[in-house]
Amino acid sequence: MAFLFSRESDYKLRQIITGLGLVIILFIAGFYYYAYPQYTRVGFNPDQPVPFSHQIHAGQLGMDCRYCHNNVEDSPHATVPATQVCMNCHNPAKANIKGNSPLLTEVRDSWKTGYPIEWKRIHQLPGYAYFNHSVHIARGVSCVSCHGKINEMPVVFHAKPLTMGWCLSCHNHPEEAVRPLQEVTHLNWEPEPGKTQEEIGQEIVRRTGIHPPNHCGACHR
Repeated sequence: MAFLFSRESDYKLRQIITGLGLVIILFIAGFYYYAYPQYTRVGFNPDQPVPFSHQIHAGQLGMDCRYCHNNVEDSPHATVPATQVCMNCHNPAKANIKGNSPLLTEVRDSWKTGYPIEWKRIHQLPGYAYFNHSVHIARGVSCVSCHGKINEMPVVFHAKPLTMGWCLSCHNHPEEAVRPLQEVTHLNWEPEPGKTQEEIGQEIVRRTGIHPPNHCGACHR
């Protein structure tokens, strides 16, 4: 009886089929892993030591983001506000706005002891990715572009995926995100009647010369 394949050919064929099966399984597993919210952190909102509400501070009270994140225009990092910033309003001995509230116990303890409040980080890029807040702010990229409508969040959560593909989509079409510089921290800003975001963005891109990064070193240093 003649065999269609030799023993050696049959062995190699089985190796190829097994290898292809493993590649397909790894591809599917990788796709689901990287597409899950647990990886992109979308929706992530850990319990914080102090129930700080951006909805109240940035929304109802209209506080400017830069009052608490005062380095965002000059530094790569937005920075978490020091206890002193909180106590400017909540110090029982001075302004005393809800200064004795039990919800602010951690703030008062931090003020007395000098130990910082142990806030839990929500937005975090991988260590191999470089991001500079000041550069984006200076080009007219608003807080809401990357963080969502912070002023409507009772508790801040991770609203955007912040993946490489997500970042590149903005860099390739900056006109969809940029706005006038004076409106960067105006979280409810909308284009004036008769104009669209794209029209305003295209004008800003032309005027400022914004262009996509042309080498990997812009983000991977």
